[in-house]
Parts: sequence; C-alpha cells; structure tokens
Amino acid sequence: MSDPIRKTRRAWDEAGHAHFVTYSCFRRLPLLTRARSRQWVIDAIAAVRREQDVAIWGYVVMPEHVHVLLCPRCAEYEMRTILAGLKRPVSKAARAHLFEVGARPWLDRLTVRYPDRTVFRFWQPGGGFDRNVVEERSVPAILDYMHANPVRRELCAAPTNWEWSSARFWEGSSDVPLFMDDPREIEPSHAAKAPHTEE
Repeated sequence: MSDPIRKTRRAWDEAGHAHFVTYSCFRRLPLLTRARSRQWVIDAIAAVRREQDVAIWGYVVMPEHVHVLLCPRCAEYEMRTILAGLKRPVSKAARAHLFEVGARPWLDRLTVRYPDRTVFRFWQPGGGFDRNVVEERSVPAILDYMHANPVRRELCAAPTNWEWSSARFWEGSSDVPLFMDDPREIEPSHAAKAPHTEE
C-alpha cells in the first residue's frame, strides 16, 4: 500500500477540499532555527486565516521547511494566493531584519542575481508540495505525520515537546502559539467534502 502522505500529484482549487502543503527555505537552508523567524511563520499563518478566510487545522515549523494543513472556507480560491500569503510576509520580515542588523553575508547568500534583476529569496521558488485532502480518514494520518516530524529528526522526544507545531493544541493545551480551527466547523455548502478528525 502506498504512503498517502508522500504520494505527489497535482493539486486543484476545489471547494471543500483541504490542502496539505509543504514549503521549504531557499536551498533547504536552516533559516527557521530561531524563535524570531518561526514567529514570522506563525504570524503569516494567522494572517492567511484572517484575511483569506482559511481554516487552519495543523502546522509544523521545522528548521528548513514548514508543513500546513488548511482548508479554504470560500467556494472559490487560489492556492497560489494562499501560498503567497504564507510565504511573502516571512520573506519581507527576514530581508528587513537582515538589513537592520547589517547581516551582509546572509543578504548576499539569499540574493539571486539575474542579468536584468536581483531577487531576495527566503523560500525555495515554486509551489512546493501541495496535496488535496478529500477523505476524512486522511486528516488524522496527516496530522500525526506532521507532528512526528521533529521527533523523526531527533529535535525532541515527543511531538508535544516541539513548541512550533499544533501538536500541543490537539492534545488539549491552551499554551500554544496559534489556536487551530475545528475541522467539523465548515460552512454547510462545503460540508459534504470537508474532512474531520473523528474516526
């Protein structure tokens, strides 16, 4: 049986579908090792939830990539717009911080020079990994996979020990950087396709 989490396929902007997205730092550099940069990611996720009407079901911020399980509440949406909302504010904050502290070597390392322009890159170009989630049974498996990532990397002993993820929220803690949305609370017009976490 194939792994439903690692299987890649083209994602579609379908009403009621959740999306499991992964986006990586430029050249897989560990740019998310400090609380400051991780908080930028959390703030961007919160802004996308608020400004683009997206339910956030889970996330994990790793040193060089981010996982997010989300579900747009709108009947019409574009994942490229959602991904831009997740990534662009972090890139802007990082660039501003590096200029402020005068971190010229890092600015040079993250700047790509083309014949006609230069581009600061905090994130790897492209859409990253984006998989539509249409089956309710997939949601707990994806959350478990995401939350176990820091354990697999030996960054902590248990998923709930990793502060920068939704694991502690789903274990009942209120001391978390960001509260999650209940997958069962989806607009009725989308509910037929909306997965939930109950088995």
